[in-house]
Amino acid sequence: MKKISLSFLFAALLSFMTFAGDGDKIPTATMKKLDGSKISSTSFSNDGKPMIISFWATWCKPCIAELNAVQENYDEWVKETGVKLIAISIDDARSSAKVGPVVKTKGWKYEIYIDENQDFKRAMNVNNPPQTFLIDGKGNIVWSHTGFSEGDEEKLYENVKKVAKGEKPNH
Repeated sequence: MKKISLSFLFAALLSFMTFAGDGDKIPTATMKKLDGSKISSTSFSNDGKPMIISFWATWCKPCIAELNAVQENYDEWVKETGVKLIAISIDDARSSAKVGPVVKTKGWKYEIYIDENQDFKRAMNVNNPPQTFLIDGKGNIVWSHTGFSEGDEEKLYENVKKVAKGEKPNH
């Protein structure tokens, strides 16, 4: 009887959980802006153009490297494809005060939000940062990548260009 009850409970829990993957829409979660006000992921849009959602943290060196690498050519990416990058910090309440100073020091031109409770991180099924998602103009998650090595930003941009043309990204 216990096995049946546990199996049923597990199945019920899975049915209520949202996992973000290819073809899924962006799940709903509330985060904080740098000024402390709230923002919902439902407001993320880019007028039918692609979006990049990048999960990062102030303590994550590969995360900083990825966002710095994208920043080098971001203006050109925006000009050519109309892409928008939204950087979601997963720093908790103890370290989230560092987010604003890091962003200012790095000169990042992205939309930056803080997911202190990690609700959005869980909804997007992010395990380890950096994790980057590419969203098409209809709000569908069409590609994701975990980790960062030099040159990954070029692969990301190739996929952004494909998605901007309405093509499927390379996996």
